This record gives sequence, structure tokens and C-alpha cells, in this order.
Amino acid sequence: MKNSFAAAFGIGLVIIALAVGGIFFMQRGDKIDLPGKILKVRTAPLDDDSSIAVLDFRITNPSDVIFEVRSIRVEMEDPAGKNYRGESVGEIDSQRLFEGLPVLGQKFNKSLFMRERVGAHASQDRMIAARFQAPVGTIDARKRFTLRIEEVDGKVFEYSER
Repeated sequence: MKNSFAAAFGIGLVIIALAVGGIFFMQRGDKIDLPGKILKVRTAPLDDDSSIAVLDFRITNPSDVIFEVRSIRVEMEDPAGKNYRGESVGEIDSQRLFEGLPVLGQKFNKSLFMRERVGAHASQDRMIAARFQAPVGTIDARKRFTLRIEEVDGKVFEYSER
């Protein structure tokens, strides 16, 4: 009697452990993650008090779920620790920006914009151009740029230049 109860109890525990392990295994790709890095930063003056910064970056969606962008924000921290928030430039305006400011070089990537989707198991090279209310000398002497991408469900991913 004791041996049959112990055997049934052990078999029951094994079945429960297999079921829980199977559930975890099936849901392994459902967690949204967006690893990435800033590849290149280009700056140019617009006038004496404002500048433009172009950030080329790569993002990867390793999950099984489509990632949809809610918002994009670019910030710059100067050597004194003061933060400047950039005003993003749209795709059409960024094309004109590259035509009007040849010092920026060639436009390599498409701009990342709100409501854009990054497919499951996909990697994309994108750019964002942002205008800062600071002279180009301040931008070039910066500590770092920080790119923040918010997903539609509210999760925020940050990428720092340095």
C-alpha cells in the first residue's frame, strides 16, 4: 500500500513538472525585447543656436511577437550633465535635410517613425534625425546621445551612444 501510494505520488509530480516545463518552453519567444546599438552619429550646424544630429542605429526583434513603435525620443547630455531633448525630423524632411546639408554625407537608412513595425526575428538598420537647440560645438563635445524607443504596450528601450 505504501509503495503504490509513493509510486503514484512520484508519477504525479513528474507529470506536473513536465506540464509546467512544456508551458515555459512554448512561451519562450513571447517576451518583447529589442536589443540594438547606435552605429554612427553625424552632426551639422543649422544656425548659430541650433544643430542637427543624425543617429544611425540597428535594432533586432528576437521574439515571436511583432514590435510596434509608439514613440521615439532622442536626448543629448553635454559635458556639464545638462540634458537637451531633440525634436525628431520626419522622413521627407530628412531627405531634404541631406540634400541641403552635404556635410552630413549620404542618407544610408530609412527613418524610424511612429506606428512602424519590426517583424518577429527581424533586424533593421534605421536612422533618426533630431534638431537640438544648442550650437554644434556643444553637440560635438557631448557625453552621449540616448535614443529611447517606446513600444505600444508601454515598454521603453534605451540605447546610449557611449
